[in-house]
Amino acid sequence: MKYAFIMGSNSFIVPGNTLVYTDHNINFLRINSIYQDRPAGQGSTVLDVDLDIKDTDGTVIKINKNEPAQTGKNDVAVHQDRLHITRPDGNTIIDIHQMDEDSAMRLEHNIIAELEALAPDVVIRIRGNFMVDDLHLEIDNEKLFVNGNAYANSTQTGKLNIQFHHDSVEI
Repeated sequence: MKYAFIMGSNSFIVPGNTLVYTDHNINFLRINSIYQDRPAGQGSTVLDVDLDIKDTDGTVIKINKNEPAQTGKNDVAVHQDRLHITRPDGNTIIDIHQMDEDSAMRLEHNIIAELEALAPDVVIRIRGNFMVDDLHLEIDNEKLFVNGNAYANSTQTGKLNIQFHHDSVEI
């Protein structure tokens, strides 16, 4: 299976389903299964995620197969194609959204071109402001910040998982 992870205006297209903080060997986000709408009686599947992060205040957030294991006072909303965790004030900590084809084709031109050329099986958009150990990730619609280093308008393909380091991302 080939995954396209969209973070800001960046796309990372890989066969791996896991985001890793390699400096501390932490698998902090894993896609266990994707949402597939099937005809009645054939059993649809949902976007199923494992997550191991912290909010920016240091509260541990652990999700196992979409089930909250530890979240503090943060709110967890699980939908068939999305896992969205927010602070009590409504600010997003992390939003993991499996995009449908129409939504994916409305992304930036550089991303659309790569999606068309590489034909991933699924497009996952990640936004938020969270920590993985001492790694701070802030992802909006335009940029990906890795401990303050900004990434924008890039497309990368790789052979395994997306790997974050203290000050960079690579595949």
